Amino acid sequence: MKNVIEYMLQASRDTDEEVALEACEFWSAFCDAQLPPEILKEFLPRLIPVLLSNMTYADDDEALFDADDDDDAPDRDEDLKPRFHQSRLHGAVDGGEEDEDGDEIVNSWNLRKCSAAGLDNLSIFYGDEILPFLMPLVQAKLSSSSEETWKEREAAVLALGAIAEGCIQGLLPHMSQIIAFLVPMLEEKRSLVRSITCWTLSRYSKWIVQTAGHPDSQSQFDTVLTGLLARILDSNKRVQEAACSAFATLEEEAAEELAPRLEPILRHLMFAFGKYQRRNLRILYDAIGTLADAVGGQLNEAKYLEILMPPLINKWQHLPDSDKDLFPLLECLTSIAQALGSGFLQYAEPVYIRCINLIRTQEVAKADPGIAGVAYDKDFIVCSLDLLSGLAEGLGSSIENLVIRSDLRDLLLQCCGNEAPDVRQSALALLGDLAKACVFHLQPRLVDFLNIAAKQLGSEVKDNVSVANNACWAIGEIAVKVGQEISPIVMNVVSCLVPILSNAEGLNKSLLENSAITLGRLGWVCPDIVAPHMDHFMKPWCAALRTIRDDVEKEDAFRGLCAMVRVNPGGAVSSFIQMCEAIGSWHEIRSSELRVEIGQVLHGYKQMLSGYLWDQYIGALDPSLREKLVKKYSL
Repeated sequence: MKNVIEYMLQASRDTDEEVALEACEFWSAFCDAQLPPEILKEFLPRLIPVLLSNMTYADDDEALFDADDDDDAPDRDEDLKPRFHQSRLHGAVDGGEEDEDGDEIVNSWNLRKCSAAGLDNLSIFYGDEILPFLMPLVQAKLSSSSEETWKEREAAVLALGAIAEGCIQGLLPHMSQIIAFLVPMLEEKRSLVRSITCWTLSRYSKWIVQTAGHPDSQSQFDTVLTGLLARILDSNKRVQEAACSAFATLEEEAAEELAPRLEPILRHLMFAFGKYQRRNLRILYDAIGTLADAVGGQLNEAKYLEILMPPLINKWQHLPDSDKDLFPLLECLTSIAQALGSGFLQYAEPVYIRCINLIRTQEVAKADPGIAGVAYDKDFIVCSLDLLSGLAEGLGSSIENLVIRSDLRDLLLQCCGNEAPDVRQSALALLGDLAKACVFHLQPRLVDFLNIAAKQLGSEVKDNVSVANNACWAIGEIAVKVGQEISPIVMNVVSCLVPILSNAEGLNKSLLENSAITLGRLGWVCPDIVAPHMDHFMKPWCAALRTIRDDVEKEDAFRGLCAMVRVNPGGAVSSFIQMCEAIGSWHEIRSSELRVEIGQVLHGYKQMLSGYLWDQYIGALDPSLREKLVKKYSL
């Protein structure tokens, strides 16, 4: 293996870039293969300088030929990347992988980008061990301020960004100095240096935000924030893109820290809104939507809405129904509607009507594009459904006046049966949100909605997990609103949920949690139907309940547990340990009524089992769990 490494090290600095590129792929592959670290460790002092050298822009890199001030130049069609809308998912617990190169600092895969990826992977694999070989080189490159060495400085900044995840512990004592050094580079003459500095700062967002609470570091947070906002208004499109992406990352970390700074943030973003070309406008929509997600209801002040909403509503009114630039705007408005809640009511009616019309037009286009006047594109349906979900979630029962005057119920039923999984996914999310907000308007077709939702939980659940997830969640939301009206489909749904809980491998956490909650909700509203079958599902059900965070939905599931045990206490005896583990998973039960009910369940078993048998069951519990339950429920 050492001979192979030696060969790859030599090839990584070959004068033929294609050879060097293929060789550099080896370093990431080595890390991914999880080979013993000692094999490569002795080569690190020679390898790190090679990778850093390769990260310098080549003289023929296409990025070097872009104009520095190009924000007035219209975007070319080829500059507009295809966009993919992610359908709404209820109960998601894990965010998607972030695309750290989403800002396209490097336009295509090349030696520079491959070497940076290799350094990133090595930093994760070896951690702080690479710092003695890297940091002197980085410091030397950054110390030169001449115009001729700008590419060296840029590569050094890229290197600092690449090692942000893997070497953070070793860098922590020096982070204040690193940030203080990076911020002035946002003002560098070369646009490529400004853009890479935005990206590198974003890689340290977590640290920048974590220290913002300390008085000494508060000013540094504000300095980074101000620097990124200034670059959002840069005269170079690449820098605008990098700054917007970096700011969105900072927003996600900062959340409520942004609230006191909302006015200058909004003024910068909305000034950019009037300045950006189509491509960067898409990224700006994301930054605005992320801001709404981060600060939530704190955005709902007249002074902020006067800055934010007029440009967005103006754009909304002027984009034709067939323009795909509506997609990112719909996504942005979805986040804003959820954040503003009732504050969005003043904008809701025209937005609601437009969404209904978009869905209706696309349903016609699906059958006959000639009559519709547009080509069928399901993304218009998906984005419109998601915005309607945002409206339902934000406005709550106030959306009722809009729903009652439209044909949304019939359109939604069509969408729930659509052959496209992402349309069904978003439609079922809206079904659940409407059940929470105004279930009365669904009731004329409730049986049809429930049958379609239940069908999504069948044997093909692993092929469309996100659709099944939303179907399961929607059924649970309907159950708590309509009670025993749901009884005709209860056993059909239970028979689908039990295999999901019993064969959890390969299914995402969100589906398992929603399945456990919905099963509990069905048991709560129809205990006489579900309780006789408890012995078929108690063990996997309780195992899933243990993993759910404390919230209202978990409370509903445990109300179902208590209701079913009252009907069929014998059905849970063989799963007593798993039931106690599920009960013990609570940190705090906010509902005093539920606390009493759970206590009654445990005391009921103590009485039913009595004496030696109770001692045997309670003694089989983990000692810390036993102590917790005995103390909390006076057992």
